[in-house]
Amino acid sequence: MDSILTPLGLDISKAKLDCALIVAGKLKSRSFTNDPDGFNKLSEWLTRQGVSRAHACCEATGIYHEAIALFLHERAHVVSVVNPAQIAAYGQAHLSRAKTDVLDAWLIARFCERERPPPWVPLPPAERELLALLRDLRDLLDMERAESNRLATAHASVRDRIERHLAFLAQEIADLRKRIEQLIDSNQDLRGRRDLLDSVPGLGSATIPWLIAYLGNAQRFDNAKCASAFFGLCPKPLESGSSVRGKVRIAKTGHPDLRHALYMPAVVAYSRCKAFAPFVQRLKAAGKPPKVIIVALTRKLVAIAQALLKSGKKFDPALHQT
Repeated sequence: MDSILTPLGLDISKAKLDCALIVAGKLKSRSFTNDPDGFNKLSEWLTRQGVSRAHACCEATGIYHEAIALFLHERAHVVSVVNPAQIAAYGQAHLSRAKTDVLDAWLIARFCERERPPPWVPLPPAERELLALLRDLRDLLDMERAESNRLATAHASVRDRIERHLAFLAQEIADLRKRIEQLIDSNQDLRGRRDLLDSVPGLGSATIPWLIAYLGNAQRFDNAKCASAFFGLCPKPLESGSSVRGKVRIAKTGHPDLRHALYMPAVVAYSRCKAFAPFVQRLKAAGKPPKVIIVALTRKLVAIAQALLKSGKKFDPALHQT
């Protein structure tokens, strides 16, 4: 990475960007609004500080960081998006006792200067649109579930309103699912990936778009283990010395979207898919409980999806029968 890059720490919230810049060993800070006007003012501030190319670092904050990260990337700055747990651990390692937005920005800038995290690469436009539609669909499904739960115990005076809202949500969900399908159908690359993943038993229209959006063309992750770690599916053993032998769990230090999307396909693979029966039987024989096997199947589905997208070949059941 270019050694002349100027470290820039960004602490991002819904409405504000707190920025810390390290220039010639000195910290300079400013705050801007988290909108296009604020992005332009940040760019002008960097120019006034004599910074032609910065290495901007921010935490992954849901969707709040995406617009500013894309803005800086398009202007030839290097951008790194890191797991918030990394920044928290870095602050603890340096005995950081206070927490404010300004101090967090300084901490991120120092982390960027010292650790040089890898650059972030934005998703292609079609995948960004697909991910936005999927997130919108997820939110609508959450609303529909909440309203359905309320309807069961609602007072008679509000039942009509809830039922009208449920009918509206059902129509919006149907329209959104159709838009997702049309987006994939209209893009040759996305359509090809869908056809590959559709050959895997257990994967369907509710899960395949998430895999397409996050795995891309399989070049985003070096291997299946990296992909599993990104989604928080890697094992987290708890062992120390001769006395500590805790229960092994998954780390969950990663993006939850695909964990949620793959849970039901893993349940189907556990109970109904012949292609995965030998794998399930082997784990059962080793004494593994059903939940552990389902998590293992979730991880296996990620690995299979990564392999299919990388090779361009459809699922071969014979590979999982031995």
